[in-house]
Amino acid sequence: MACKVDRLTDRYDLTSPRSEDASIDAYLERRWTGADSRDSVGYKTLTKWFNKRLLSRLYEEHGRDTMAAHLDREYQLIADGGDVERDGLAADLATDGLDIDEVNSELISWSTMRHHLKDCLEAEKELQSASTNWERNTVEMAKEKTAEKARSVLSSLTSKDRLPEAERADVDVQVKLSCPECSVRVPFEDAVERGYVCETHFEKRSSESVSERIRNQLSAMAIPYTVVETSQTLLFEDQYLLEAVAMAGV
Repeated sequence: MACKVDRLTDRYDLTSPRSEDASIDAYLERRWTGADSRDSVGYKTLTKWFNKRLLSRLYEEHGRDTMAAHLDREYQLIADGGDVERDGLAADLATDGLDIDEVNSELISWSTMRHHLKDCLEAEKELQSASTNWERNTVEMAKEKTAEKARSVLSSLTSKDRLPEAERADVDVQVKLSCPECSVRVPFEDAVERGYVCETHFEKRSSESVSERIRNQLSAMAIPYTVVETSQTLLFEDQYLLEAVAMAGV
């Protein structure tokens, strides 16, 4: 018998956001295992993604707004919102023929996602050392958060007709490390792999303060606030700056 993920995928005709994936299962397995050379994501991240995609399809069928920012808020209320706010949303959903408890019962848990990946798909991924990979996971989470906010912005721009079809764009967030002494800039992942950012200035320190270097670096860049926020958060060493650049391409 098919598991809940399979049943929901068939019932609502859920598909991968990437045309190169043969199915939504291929997308889930690729994201979980990191098969596309990106850091893998966990069960909870994939569960949230799947549930939002399901909710979006339900909303489409009932003529509700599927703009990312709107969907994010209502998903949180349906899943674990406070009584007052959830009751308000329940009344609003009812006007469109949706019962909030029935919608919530369709959503999956992270354990269901785990069962689907490991038992149904028999997917496997290489175990990573917890002592060395929390740093990468932290950066990956920040990148996903920035990408999510950027997609919300694109949805808003689409609805306002300021950037038609912006929601069709893929959002790619990169985190790069810059040497404060020269023009060397490298992706975070590359620096971690090779063990240094700038071979020439590895041992040198700049007399300029960290906050001053952040302001000077970011003031010259026309980037969204959400990206600046990530850049300031992801400062690992006094010697290096992290720059998160969100680039969207259709």
